[in-house]
Amino acid sequence: GVVDLVAIRRDYREPADRTLKRGDLFEIILIQIKGGGAKKPTQADKDRLLKVKRKYGARRVVLFSWKKGEEKRFAVLGRDREWHDVDPEQLFA
Repeated sequence: GVVDLVAIRRDYREPADRTLKRGDLFEIILIQIKGGGAKKPTQADKDRLLKVKRKYGARRVVLFSWKKGEEKRFAVLGRDREWHDVDPEQLFA
């Protein structure tokens, strides 16, 4: 599949449905991992990731990439279908 990991936590934003309370819903982030010399996701992969995001109501699609001896990188898939670097602490901000 195109998604390697799913991160889930409680969503403490005010829900639109007034019968729900803060923390009743979940925030979902889809993560694809690329390591070593693996190629970045193709345009078709990005399209698939966005379809899965819509299907499950995920908040973000994240690419985690690493190479031995280099800094790890987190990027978010934007509406423009491009990867935008992000500080990992901002992912669940």
